[in-house]
Amino acid sequence: MIVAGFGFRRAATAGSLADALRAAQLAAGATAGALATVDRKASALAPMASRAGMGLIAVPEAELRRQVTATQSGASRGSYGTGSVAEAAALAAAGPGA
Repeated sequence: MIVAGFGFRRAATAGSLADALRAAQLAAGATAGALATVDRKASALAPMASRAGMGLIAVPEAELRRQVTATQSGASRGSYGTGSVAEAAALAAAGPGA
């Protein structure tokens, strides 16, 4: 299953999140089956997941910190203990071997 991971600022709009999903799916040439983000932000993605008929996976922060990410952001590292919330959420949600 393809999981689209999301990390975003509080000021992100529903439209900007939907645009990001569309752009990522076009670039990948594939459609995600689920969305994933850190558990404390999952409620912001719930309407989009519902409209798209996708599952939503809320990943606990402790699980994010266990993921090794190729992407590195100082802000993400400082706030969540991972190099990339989006990448870590997608990896955690996709499961072993992702």
